[in-house]
Amino acid sequence: MDLPIIVRLKKDLEELRYELTVKVPRDLHEAASHGDLSENAEYEAAKARQEFVRARVGQIEGRIRELSMYTLSSIPHGVVAYGSTVTVVDTDKGETVEFRIVFPEEVDAANGAISLSSPIGRALLNKVSGDEVDVQTPSGRKSYEIVEFTTLHDARADSPADKA
Repeated sequence: MDLPIIVRLKKDLEELRYELTVKVPRDLHEAASHGDLSENAEYEAAKARQEFVRARVGQIEGRIRELSMYTLSSIPHGVVAYGSTVTVVDTDKGETVEFRIVFPEEVDAANGAISLSSPIGRALLNKVSGDEVDVQTPSGRKSYEIVEFTTLHDARADSPADKA
């Protein structure tokens, strides 16, 4: 079973391939029918879009290959890893913060989804409840204590869809 990020990237890839094989050729043909290609802004825009989509397809294919090395069984149990939701206390301010550890493509900082390659993400990886981590952030040094965490495996075990 693919990780959710791989499923999303495959969907994006499918849409881009459709655009590259159907939409862009149609736009190029339509723009070319307007005459002189040397001064045809529509044709140039369609060519630029074609180049962009080709590059993006290659980028996504490469990322899917990289992420395909990750499987549910390769994600550690019992420690903070990809897919974990981690509750920490800022030891200086006493504030509680919750993070979800995700791949860079899934980052949504406003909703607590941080990259496993970010400074905080890297510091939390392979830690357990009770561990303290020190992190150099853009706003200065921060110290966090892990209060609790739920791994991707725990979340899947609690999911009603996985119990059926």
